[in-house]
Amino acid sequence: MSKAVGKRHLLTAPRATARFRKGYRTGEGAAIAVVRPGSLVELWRTVEACVAADVSIIMQASNTGLTGGSTPDGDDYPGGLVIISTTRLSALKVIRRGEQVLCLPGTTLHRLEQALRPYGREPHSVIGSSCLGASVVGGVCNNSGGSLIRRGPAYTQLALYAQVLGDGSLRLFNHLGIDLGDDPETILSRLDREQYTEADIDPASDKWAHDHAYAEHVRDIESEVPARFNADPRCLFEAAGSAGKLIVFAVRLDTFPREEQTSTFYIGTGEPDRLTELRRTMLRDFDTLPIAGEYMHAVAFDIADRYGRDMFFAIERLGTDRLPALFAAKSRFDGILGSGLSDRVMQWSSRFIPDHLPARMRAFRQRFEHHLILKVPRDQVDAARVLLAELFPGAGGDHFECTPQEAAKAFLHRFVAAGAAVRYRAVHRKEVEDIVALDVALPRNNRQWVEQLPPELAARTVHALYYGHFFCQVFHQDYIVKKGADPLAFEHALWSLLDARGAQYPAEHNVGHLYVAKPDLADFYRQIDPRNQLNPGIGHTPRGRDWTGPHGEQP
Repeated sequence: MSKAVGKRHLLTAPRATARFRKGYRTGEGAAIAVVRPGSLVELWRTVEACVAADVSIIMQASNTGLTGGSTPDGDDYPGGLVIISTTRLSALKVIRRGEQVLCLPGTTLHRLEQALRPYGREPHSVIGSSCLGASVVGGVCNNSGGSLIRRGPAYTQLALYAQVLGDGSLRLFNHLGIDLGDDPETILSRLDREQYTEADIDPASDKWAHDHAYAEHVRDIESEVPARFNADPRCLFEAAGSAGKLIVFAVRLDTFPREEQTSTFYIGTGEPDRLTELRRTMLRDFDTLPIAGEYMHAVAFDIADRYGRDMFFAIERLGTDRLPALFAAKSRFDGILGSGLSDRVMQWSSRFIPDHLPARMRAFRQRFEHHLILKVPRDQVDAARVLLAELFPGAGGDHFECTPQEAAKAFLHRFVAAGAAVRYRAVHRKEVEDIVALDVALPRNNRQWVEQLPPELAARTVHALYYGHFFCQVFHQDYIVKKGADPLAFEHALWSLLDARGAQYPAEHNVGHLYVAKPDLADFYRQIDPRNQLNPGIGHTPRGRDWTGPHGEQP
C-alpha cells in the first residue's frame, strides 16, 4: 500500500492512528494501518491490495459519526483491519448549470455549500453536521436526514462504486450517468482529472438524485410508518444506505434553489398537543410545506446554553469556514494528550463568554417547557401568522416573529445541542457513566411524542435531552447515564419502549455498533457485500467472512 499512496500517507504507529481508530462519540479498536489516498486511482489500488490480502476494511471520511459506524469496534476483525481515510479526496464538480453536483468521498457539506453559493443554490443539508466537516458521501451512505422538511433522507441512484464480490474479486460499477470509459483506472483517472464535458453527462431523467417522493410522503399524517428511518427499504439502493459496505468513489446529487425571503417564528408552550396540532394542520392543509421546524425541550435548551456556549461563540464569530480545521486540531490534541481534555479546557474558557442568546428567547425559556423554531417561505407567512395566533394566543403558549439575528441565533442554539451531552460527559466524568444517544423516528400518525420515562429508568439518568426535526417526527434523545448504571442495559430497556410505540431507530444516523440492523437492512448489507469484507459486524451482524461467525450482542 505504500506504493499506492506513499509512506507519508500510510500510518501504522498507534499514536498516529489514534484519532482515526476512536469514534467522535463512541467506538474504538485496533487497526493494522490507516491509509490516506490522494486520488481515486490511489484509492482503487489501496482497495485492490486490501482485498488481495483479505484484510477487513473500514471506509472513513471525517469521523463525525455518532454511532461508531466508521471506526473499529474491538480488535477481532478477520484478517486484521485497515482504515481508509478519504479526507484528501475532497474535490467536487458543479454540473448541469448548478442543478447537480458530483462529489468525491471526502467532499464535505461545508465545501459544497460554499461551491453552490454563486449559483444561488444549496445542497440537501445545510445545518449542523456541515459545520463539523461531515462528508456528502457519508450522508448518502447513512441515509442522513436533516432539518429541511421537504428533502427527506440524502439519496441518489447515481453513483460510482466498487463491490467485493462473493468470490473475493473486486469490481467497479459506473452508475453516475457519465461516460468515462470502461477500464477501472481509466474511469477513475478521468474523474480525478475532470476529463469529461457536459456532453458526456447523461441527463439520467429516469434516475433520482434526491428523494423526489418525500414531500408528499411526509404529508401522510395518518400513516403508522415513520417518515424516514435508516432501514426504510424505500431508500436502500446501491450507495444509498450502504453504510461502508461498498467503496463509494463518487455520487451525483441534485441541488436546490436557495430561498432568500423567509420568516422564522419562535414558539413556546407547556401544552405539547398544541405543537401536534400545528404540525398536522400545516402538513395536511398548507399548499407549501414549511422549510424547517426544529424542536427543543427545556432541558436540552439549558444544557446547550451552558455546555454549547463556546461552540455557539466560535461559529458565530469565526463562521463555519474555519471549523473543520479547528475540529481536526481538537482531534489531534485529544489523540496525544487524552480524550476529553480539550472539552474540559474549552468548557472552562466558556465562563468568560458573555450572554449569547436573545432576551426574548431567555424569557420564553422561563415560561415554557417546549420550544419550536419554525421557518416558512414568503408565500406561507400570512397563513402561518393566522394559525399561530389561533393555537398560541398567550395562555397555553406564545410565539414571536424573529428578527434575522434572532432567527440565526435560535437555529444555532438548536444546533449546538447536538454536542452538549458529549461536553457534559467530558466535564462530569465522576458523575457520568456514559451517554446513550438515540435518534428516533415516530409514526407519522403519532400524537403522543413526548416521552415519559418509567421511574426506574429516570432514576438512572442525570439528564435526558430531547430535540429534533419536529415535522418529520424525528427526535434526538440523549440520555446522560449516572455513574454506576449499565448504559447497555439502559439502552436495551429504551428499545423495548420504542418498539411498543411503533418507532424506528436509528432515524438518520448509521446503525454503527450501537443498534441492531433490522432484517431489511441486514439483508441489504448481505446483498451488496456478500464477502462481508467491508465494515464487518456493523449493526450487530456476523463479523466473519461470508457472513459466518457470531452475532454481536442482542437486546
